[in-house]
Amino acid sequence: MIRKSIEIGGKKLTLETGRLAKQANGAVLISLEDTVVLCTAVMKDEVAAGQDFFPLKVDYREKSASVGKIPGGFFKREARPTEKEILSSRLIDRPIRPMFPDGYFNEVDIQAGVYSSDGENDADVIAAIGASAALMISDIPFDLPIAEVRVTRVNGELIILPTHKQNDEGDFDIIVAGTEDSIVMVEGEAKEMSEHEFIEAVKFAHTHIIELCKFQKEFAAEVAKTKKVIPPAEDRSEIINDVKALYENEFKAMVSAILPKEERHNGNNELHAKVKEALAEKYPEREKELGGIMHDIQYNVIRAMILDEGKRLDGRGTTNIRNITCEVGVLPRTHGSALFTRGETQSLTTVTLGTGNDSQTIEGLRDEIQKKFILHYNFPGFSTGETSGRPGPGRREIGHGNLAERSLKKMAPSEKDFPYVLRIVSDILESNGSSSMATVCAGSLALMDAGVPMKKPVAGIAMGLIKEGDRIAVLSDILGDEDHFGDMDFKVAGTTDGITAIQMDIKIRGISFEVLETALNQAKEGRLHILGIMNETLSVPRENLSKYAPHLYSMQIPVDMIGTIIGPGGKMIRHIIAESGCELNIDDTGMLTIAAVNEENANIAKTMVGRLVEVPEKGKTYEGTVKSIKDFGAFVEIIPGKEGLLHISEIDYKRVDKVEDVLHMGDKIEVMLLDIDREGKMKLSMKALMPKPEGYVEPVKRERPEGDRRDGPRRDDRRGGGNRR
Repeated sequence: MIRKSIEIGGKKLTLETGRLAKQANGAVLISLEDTVVLCTAVMKDEVAAGQDFFPLKVDYREKSASVGKIPGGFFKREARPTEKEILSSRLIDRPIRPMFPDGYFNEVDIQAGVYSSDGENDADVIAAIGASAALMISDIPFDLPIAEVRVTRVNGELIILPTHKQNDEGDFDIIVAGTEDSIVMVEGEAKEMSEHEFIEAVKFAHTHIIELCKFQKEFAAEVAKTKKVIPPAEDRSEIINDVKALYENEFKAMVSAILPKEERHNGNNELHAKVKEALAEKYPEREKELGGIMHDIQYNVIRAMILDEGKRLDGRGTTNIRNITCEVGVLPRTHGSALFTRGETQSLTTVTLGTGNDSQTIEGLRDEIQKKFILHYNFPGFSTGETSGRPGPGRREIGHGNLAERSLKKMAPSEKDFPYVLRIVSDILESNGSSSMATVCAGSLALMDAGVPMKKPVAGIAMGLIKEGDRIAVLSDILGDEDHFGDMDFKVAGTTDGITAIQMDIKIRGISFEVLETALNQAKEGRLHILGIMNETLSVPRENLSKYAPHLYSMQIPVDMIGTIIGPGGKMIRHIIAESGCELNIDDTGMLTIAAVNEENANIAKTMVGRLVEVPEKGKTYEGTVKSIKDFGAFVEIIPGKEGLLHISEIDYKRVDKVEDVLHMGDKIEVMLLDIDREGKMKLSMKALMPKPEGYVEPVKRERPEGDRRDGPRRDDRRGGGNRR
């Protein structure tokens, strides 16, 4: 067994191998304090027949036992991955994928299982480090480690690998992955951080990434496994030259003509078919290979046109943004809607305002939470002219939706100011690049159309990169093909004043801070341009909500009164709902939300709740209900659940012989609260509200005579001493 530790951010991080999962090609147990993840790497020995791409599978799972929980559901076992697990899998996949050598097509399976969680340190980033370490010690061709860290800022201080509490309190949440020399991936959200602040945070993260990469190398050196040798590629010069002769010039002419996406793709498909037919006899059963060669030619032609001529597939320069059109209120019965079109990418987004019952319950290793800002992203096949695949959201939909959600939520109003559950749904109707950022733009407009008091409008843009040696072109607002054939997909969302979310993926082995800074500044210019166009359509939220939206009112209830509002078995809150016709929800903080069809019904509910939580006030008059009658008086409920004693002497100025002569069960009477004793017992009076009769003299209270036997010991009281027998 080999075990090594390093301190990072004041915490102990440990790598261990040789004790667990010994039949995997590589297995590492990584721990940060008491959070422990087992990472394994396995490869297939043989490449599948006809395989021409690298099949990498990454699966991150959180074990319920790691925090002493038993899974919910009938079978009481972990089932399909949660959104959190899918997003964490992506955080591992994206930075390690570019580190495998070109031409390596063996299937590789990475598994990361969280076996212990201390509730303070997240397992996602350390799982990425563990996956890299498992690959480093394995015989799988992977010789350049990556490290991944999370960084935030609390009270002006940058913090590496923050706890959940620190991250919740921080100004931003940024995950950075890289090698010793460069940045590979960035993911995060912020409360309007500047480009300069972002760069500083990434540089801070990278200093720790360098440490962790060196640490992995030292760890792997002690294992010393020989890496699998990739067989040299066969000489394909003849078939490549034959394809080039038939395909390259015609394809160059096609892309130089600046055709729409569909026309260009149709023309390319026809050219593909023609080349395959011409070479079918010479290269039988190699149709797939012919297609791969033509794909490589496309890659080189498109990149050369951008680098050599500064011209893109749609004729734009590197910094130009596609034509944009915006519409709001496009659907008559939704609470809010917007249609955002940028070039050949289009998002139709709706907003629905809901009540507390509509919040999404999120279960995981942390405490169960109620999610009240929800964004769903849908990418149907017809958006690219294709038939739809399997139903339900895949990793793409979940990842893009999460990014758009994080881009918008920091600009949403607080629950206190706007107590609605917000669901935003983006349906991509047409796609040619950057549909997630189109979702951000459409989502911002739809929220304002719904009357949601957004702090500021938000827009998003996707940046690209073409890099050949020292030659670099940074592209604004990339097309689908520029993403496919390019080296970077860098999405930046924000307001006029700063970044709210960011995501960068690259296909090469890292980029410099200079390239990162150039892309950020160029993205800011594009973002401001897009916001300007959006503001021409709708610059501020609508003053009124849709007539079809529920009307919500919020009240802050003392926490110790929550039980009073709910009542035994929910009796009281059900009574209020029945009487007012409203929907009521109350959370653990005492925030009560009333959903009503109109203000009149809301006021009924407010009044009923107000009476329940009212604190009795001495000298105040109340309309009470007689609840019980005794010989000495009546008990009167002045506030729901709170009764006081109306003594027989306080019913009237004239003598009352029997309480029943004046009062009956259920009578509504006005009483004054005279006093509240130390035990909370209340003394009530009816006569205090009556005019005092002329000549009335208040009865004198008799003083107990000195030596009253009630004040001395009883004759049979043995506690006073005496002879005991």
